[in-house]
Parts: sequence; structure tokens; C-alpha cells
Amino acid sequence: MSLLDRRVRGFRLVDLIAAALLVALILGVYLAKTMAGRERTEIASVERQIGEEKARIRLLQAEVAHLEEPARLEHLSVAYLGLAPVSIKRDVDAAGLGDIARTAMITGKTPGDGMPVAPHQPLSFDPTRPPPARAPETPAQ
Repeated sequence: MSLLDRRVRGFRLVDLIAAALLVALILGVYLAKTMAGRERTEIASVERQIGEEKARIRLLQAEVAHLEEPARLEHLSVAYLGLAPVSIKRDVDAAGLGDIARTAMITGKTPGDGMPVAPHQPLSFDPTRPPPARAPETPAQ
């Protein structure tokens, strides 16, 4: 009698082994399907979160675009900081910057203090000479 023909409680041993493998296969497929369902649910949740984050990013980008509007920034700088656009009177080229610095050293004033700006007319100032002596101020009575 061979192993394949042996009987256990009226069933052949081969039939019992095949039934056990079939049960194991059914349980394996069931567990795999259950785990795939869980992963599918997690994937859907992550995709939903990605969509929400993309919507939030779009909202934040729109908010940044609004906050960086030049007209809005200009209005806020004037209203809260007292800043204003630079007037054309203060426009000077690179060659005129040295003249402005020399004039400020001589007079102690900057062009914004009421001095005119002459961007293209060099001053006749020699930085190696000491500044001229000032007359003493008389006290006001």
C-alpha cells in the first residue's frame, strides 16, 4: 500500500492534503483581498489629502499674490510708514553721487534738505584741502 492510497477515517490521505491546501489558499486569497482593500482605502485617503493640500496651496498663492500687489504695498507704506515714491528731483546718475557726497561734506546738508541736485555738473572741490574756516556765530539777542 502506497502513501497515496492510505486512508484516514475513510478519506484518502491525498484528498485530505488537497483539502488542507485548498483551505490555506482560500484563507490566503481572503487575507490578500482584505489587505488590498485597506491599502486602497489608505490610498484614497492620501489622494484626498493631496487634493486638499493642493487647494490650500492655490489659496495661499492667491493670498501671497494679493499681499504682494504693488498698489497695496504703496498704500500701506504711505499710510503706516510715511514713505512715498521718490520724486524726480532726487534722480541722479552714478557720476553725480560723488558730487552729492562732496557737497554734503562741505555744507553738512544733503540734497533732500533743500539743496538743488546738479547731477551732471562736477563741483570744484579738492578733498585734499581742508574745508574753509567758518565765521563764528554770534549769539542772538
